[in-house]
Amino acid sequence: MDKIVYRLVYNRKRKLNKAGVALVQLEAYQHKRKKYFSTHVYLKPEQWDKQRGKVKKHPNEHFLNQWLHDYVARIEKLELELCQQGKPVSLETIKSFIRKGRSTQSFLAFYEKELKETFLKESSRRNHLSTLALLKAFRGDILFQELTFELVCSFEYFLSQKGYHTNTIAKHMKHLKRYINQAINKDYLSEQQYAFRKYKIKTVEYQHTHLTPDELVRLERLRESERDARYRKTLDAFLFCCYAGVRYSDFIHLNSANLVRMRKETWLIYRAVKTGVEVHLPLNFLFEGKAIGILNEYRKDLESFFHLKNNSNVNKELKRIAQKAGIEKRVSFHTARHTNATLLIYNGVNITTVQKLLGHKSVKTTQVYASIMDRTIVQDLKLHRVKDKK
Repeated sequence: MDKIVYRLVYNRKRKLNKAGVALVQLEAYQHKRKKYFSTHVYLKPEQWDKQRGKVKKHPNEHFLNQWLHDYVARIEKLELELCQQGKPVSLETIKSFIRKGRSTQSFLAFYEKELKETFLKESSRRNHLSTLALLKAFRGDILFQELTFELVCSFEYFLSQKGYHTNTIAKHMKHLKRYINQAINKDYLSEQQYAFRKYKIKTVEYQHTHLTPDELVRLERLRESERDARYRKTLDAFLFCCYAGVRYSDFIHLNSANLVRMRKETWLIYRAVKTGVEVHLPLNFLFEGKAIGILNEYRKDLESFFHLKNNSNVNKELKRIAQKAGIEKRVSFHTARHTNATLLIYNGVNITTVQKLLGHKSVKTTQVYASIMDRTIVQDLKLHRVKDKK
């Protein structure tokens, strides 16, 4: 019985994927025949040392080399165990045992490992982690062979029973779909096992929530009387973003260096996290410079002002703040950005100017606020017509 000889090979097909990386595989050689097994490690050409068969010049070089070493050791141990049991050892038996082992592996463990090794923005990572937590709450653990159409539908029902909005459910289903696709790409699942083949992710058109001028005044008055430091800071940050139109993801990355004095005017200059667009905001000319008034109150510790809790907790506090102000709308931190855009258009600011202030790449994105104002104008006219008839 010839022992199987193993060696690591990189980019066997001599072709990089769209991300500019290729797979490291384990080559198994016996009786002049070869089979290849995926190590699930993808690298750029300059990150592989062909002579030594090792990863190099990679941020996680040590971890990946240890992973590859352990992967080869596991398969060699499997071969040894088969020999000791008197079972025939061939490339086919090794392959079948590897597949059998994979079929009983935890998909949630795979999800967690992929999440740790994939580069994501911190906000995106938290979103993906929230989906993982819900999957664990739903089933405890999910094995690869359990990933069926029925399971996907059951998970959707589980989320709906917890009261999640249709679009929030869609976000979690997209995350689940992403990691199932990765499992297929890395040979943990076959394409025939694709659970999303017949499942359609459902979404509904999002209705932007914005505050009216009267509601904004209510919050400003509440700010004057609010003594709870926890709510006061959240309210100040929210009102600042109503005046400046800044997203939560951008607000928490601001610091004093983003505030620039030019010709006795204060400008807020930052690069949007979401789009990469550089935004220039003349704070003196936006909403009568009210944003500057808030900044002046925190001038001794601006870094603290720009440091908020995570978005979910901030939104919970905003819900309480809205109730205190007698606002019945569902208010989130992003409502501030919608309020800024809608009220600017309401006050006659050109839509292309609003586009630049918001940092939108396309004016089409900004036009949604114009359509909101169109609907508001029609509703106001209808209301006045009814009053005139009376």
